Amino acid sequence: MEPNTSTSSKPRQHLTEFQDLENKEGELYLRFYVASEREFALPATVVREVISAPLDRITPIPNAPYALLGTLNLRGRVIWVADLSYFLNEPNALNTERAEISVIAVEQQDIMVGLAVDRIVGMEWLEAEEIQQNNSDSTTGFVQGEWMLDELSSKSLQLLDQKAIIQSGLWVA
Repeated sequence: MEPNTSTSSKPRQHLTEFQDLENKEGELYLRFYVASEREFALPATVVREVISAPLDRITPIPNAPYALLGTLNLRGRVIWVADLSYFLNEPNALNTERAEISVIAVEQQDIMVGLAVDRIVGMEWLEAEEIQQNNSDSTTGFVQGEWMLDELSSKSLQLLDQKAIIQSGLWVA
């Protein structure tokens, strides 16, 4: 009796998917944009979850700092949500007139906060050795370095320091 080729090919397909994950070089990062169309990344190890939240799920807090959008209930855990553009001194704030907002829940030593961003690009493997020192002074210390994506257009992907963001005084200002 010959083996069924339709069932025997599926395990091979899953095996190659796992091999692809194991054979990737570098570290896994979440890529996203803020309102000014600048692209940033965070290490996947600090990203707890990515949420597409309707604006009415974010509860505004009276007299809160300007950067804070409010709080969000994430499976029974209340987290503060802030517009990441304010932390980065971006000229444009997040558009809150749309139906849903992308929120990246990041965690550092049991402290979890939500960072509202314009849009999520996805996950990508990047080489940590290729990070260049940050030359921009407009990001107030929240950027650790950058990857050059396109030398001709000077397009770069900036790596954020989640620890500096979480410990920032903007949460309580």
